[in-house]
Amino acid sequence: MARTTSSSTGGSSAPRNRTPQPLPRRRRTFGDFVKAFFAFVALVALVVGVPGALAYAVGWPLPGGAPSLGWLQQEITVGTFINVLTVVVWLAWAQFTACVLVEVKAALSGVGMPNRIPGAGGSQLLARQLVAALLLVGATAASFAPGLSQFGQSLEGNQRPASAASAQQTPGGLFGQEQAGSTASAIAEQAEQAAAHADGSAKDGDTKYYRIQPPEGRHHDSMWEIAERHLGDGRRYKEIYQLNKDREQPDGSKLSEASLIRPGWIMEMPADAHGGELVEMPDEAPKVSQDVKEQISDYAKSGDHRQGGGAQEQGGGQQGGGHQGDRDTAHITIPEQRPSDTGKGEGQQEAPAASQAGQSQESSFGLPEALLGAPLLAAGLLLALGRRRRHALWQSAMGAVGGRRGMEPPTPTGDAADVQDALLVGADPEGVRLLDLSLRGLAASLADESRALPTVYAAWLSNGDLHLQLAQPAGRPPAPWQLGQDQTFWMLARTDAERYEDVDTAAPYPGLVSLGTLDDSRLLLNLEAVPGVVSLSGTEADRAAVFASVAAELATNGWSDRMTITLVGFGQDLTPLAPNRLRHLDDIEALIETMEAETRQRRGALGAAGHDSVLTGRTGPAQHTRWAPHLVLLAAEPTGDDAVKLAELAADASRLGIGYLVGTESGDLPGAAWEMEITREGKLLAPLLGLELEAQSLPEAQQRAVVELFTDADPGEDGTGSSAGSGRAATAPPFLVDVTEQGRPAVYARLVGTYEIIGLDTPDGERSPLMHEALALLLLHREGVHPRVLASALWPRGVTEDVRDALVERLREWLGTEPDGTPRLRADRSGRLTLAKSVVSDLDVLRSLYHEATQGRGANSRAVRGRMLTDALVLVRGPLLADRPRGRYAWLTHEIIDAQLPLLVADIGLALSEFHLEKGRAEKAIEALNAALNSSPGDERLWNELLRATHAVGDPARLQQVAADLVARSGARGVPPRTEALLDELLPAWRSGLSAVG
Repeated sequence: MARTTSSSTGGSSAPRNRTPQPLPRRRRTFGDFVKAFFAFVALVALVVGVPGALAYAVGWPLPGGAPSLGWLQQEITVGTFINVLTVVVWLAWAQFTACVLVEVKAALSGVGMPNRIPGAGGSQLLARQLVAALLLVGATAASFAPGLSQFGQSLEGNQRPASAASAQQTPGGLFGQEQAGSTASAIAEQAEQAAAHADGSAKDGDTKYYRIQPPEGRHHDSMWEIAERHLGDGRRYKEIYQLNKDREQPDGSKLSEASLIRPGWIMEMPADAHGGELVEMPDEAPKVSQDVKEQISDYAKSGDHRQGGGAQEQGGGQQGGGHQGDRDTAHITIPEQRPSDTGKGEGQQEAPAASQAGQSQESSFGLPEALLGAPLLAAGLLLALGRRRRHALWQSAMGAVGGRRGMEPPTPTGDAADVQDALLVGADPEGVRLLDLSLRGLAASLADESRALPTVYAAWLSNGDLHLQLAQPAGRPPAPWQLGQDQTFWMLARTDAERYEDVDTAAPYPGLVSLGTLDDSRLLLNLEAVPGVVSLSGTEADRAAVFASVAAELATNGWSDRMTITLVGFGQDLTPLAPNRLRHLDDIEALIETMEAETRQRRGALGAAGHDSVLTGRTGPAQHTRWAPHLVLLAAEPTGDDAVKLAELAADASRLGIGYLVGTESGDLPGAAWEMEITREGKLLAPLLGLELEAQSLPEAQQRAVVELFTDADPGEDGTGSSAGSGRAATAPPFLVDVTEQGRPAVYARLVGTYEIIGLDTPDGERSPLMHEALALLLLHREGVHPRVLASALWPRGVTEDVRDALVERLREWLGTEPDGTPRLRADRSGRLTLAKSVVSDLDVLRSLYHEATQGRGANSRAVRGRMLTDALVLVRGPLLADRPRGRYAWLTHEIIDAQLPLLVADIGLALSEFHLEKGRAEKAIEALNAALNSSPGDERLWNELLRATHAVGDPARLQQVAADLVARSGARGVPPRTEALLDELLPAWRSGLSAVG
């Protein structure tokens, strides 16, 4: 399965090419030698000729003695100008000569990027071109390093683990942390390798082979680059992949994905491949070791019989392997995927996104695609939004003790409605839950074994499995985790993750955040662990969309504890998403001042605790400190001293639990460990490897809509809800029914308690549960349900468009038509499915009765109010959908009806209690309150009114028993202050009498 995709090769959005320049696409010609000759002449003329000419024609231009005041009084002559110009030329020559020496040293040593000479942009470029032209033709392969023979020796003699490359190189590695070498050194390095590779060839004559190069300096070989150098087009890497797929390599493993290649592997090349690095005659190559000759020869013989199995052997055979453990090096590799044996195919992280198979291109409904494809972000936002709405409900209720209203959250409209639908469709709460359980379970298991947490650079969610990529091998993982494709991958199957239970341990990797997808794999980068700054280049709007996505997910995710996200230069409007996690700073000066202090504090705290990093502080005896993560998102590129200071702070940040994601216009940021680019097409690129991700982003329009959802859900400034304490009437329910005898519905569904439907025939056995669930969802959303939201709710793991449409049509036929022939299930102008007013639920009736009793006819008629409140309380037969089958109705976790219904029942009980107490019927009031407590046992208002009603009876022992029940129910939290004050008023000796009652 090829997992790399081609990057754009043209246009302004093409990635900056930091890879070594390709070799000439033909063998050396007479023109090459002519160019080399002229380069040599130019170098001699500039390096030797210029100083000789200056010395001969002008001589020493500087004065012969110490400067004096008389110099200022001398006449300026032509000679003075000539001497000044001569000094300038001498300085320019010195600068150019330094550039030549630096470029030659880099080319001959193969160390990678040559040093930059200050202010020598043009001069160094000219020196680079001249040196490259000269060395490319004029040097022999034996005079350069590393060659093929040396590479083979480094593998065999130095025992460099072959499998380590799978954690370092590969075009499937998403980010090359280090920058590539300059043009001159890269060309020279390729020239160094060229002759050594040309020394061998295959026995079949014209067939050409290429041996994968080891990581050298800051460059890592990739199949894309091989195709670009030897076939003229990086996109032809697929041809190389097809020629070599599943053939056994010298280390015993096989090429199963184009993104997974290792140093020392041999690649058969297409017939038109060219370039000096190709090997054609291994038996005649005197500088290639005998082992390498035999490996190439054996590989050539295996070409006619492809071997099956497409799975790469774990661990790279006997070499073990993994990352070399260099703290300053980090590369991310796409994990191998196991064949799915569950038949589910949606994946732990992709279920919601995949749930709309066949619908992703559907544009008639216009939901924001950015959120549809971000399941973890959408789940976090939905969870946080639900918490915010529940908090607002309780704030509204508790702010008006004895209040007679239920609070209805505002119904989103416009872009906010579309964004809410997109969140409902795209969210994968189960994926978030399993990810959190898996990570915490791993931390708990390691703590039980007295093992430290390994450094994790990234997590991949692929086909339901979780893959952690480690910075370096850390032994075998604790069960049920397994080793992945090599020693640097730990893998947990979804079926094993589902068996995890909640554990009381700190989140081990709170800095993980989604960046995008490649095919069916989703990458989460651990920003907290990156050894330096992560830079992001691209247009300002595109960068802002990525930054907003990162900030929103970090602020609302479920796998982090005590997260702090600092937004600098952007995102002030995002703080309503999580005021306790998000903070905003205006400029980089304030950031540097803040982070310098925090860095010192964290270093001191780690030292005092005896930990070398926050990872050791998150397990074992000290885990209660949590070592909270802090991630900095800086939108604007720092310059000058600020950039240097930021790089210094970031150098030790990964050890301290601090991460930095910084935007850049130029793409060249000091201290950048990993460099990314976001294109206008929504691709997140790692230019060094030519790899593309479908970036996860949150564009500005969706940002505003998401923030609108949160701000609309917030309580009012007085903390009592949007209408509490304002004197305004409570908001009417979104749907009111006629509660008179004339308002008898055609279809009546009982949702509060056991689910029953009156007025419809029961569908056949196979379809009945699905049809009932769909109707329940529509009844709870009288404003309408988007068809994609309906499909996502009923089939969390995915469904095609035709299956969804077939269900809607069956549901329409089941509900029937009105007397005038119009269907009871219809679509509004936006395409959302709505029910006719003749289709009613008991929850609709319950809301309507309470509204009519307190704000309608019952407000002016005591008899009507009492009758309607009594009828409403009788409708409460238990919790919502009490008998719903296990495994279904998972969408209820996104709803707030579980908070609305108890509050509504409590409001009804309070209103009916007041109705009876007005006439001195304390027993009737107590009966109403106890009925309401059955559905809302934790409502403080009900207990307070029960204490008052019981006190009105005049039975101290009974009041003492109610107080004892209340205290017992309060548990370790104790009695709320307001209730405690009421007990002191009604039963002053309640504390001393509780033990006797108990």
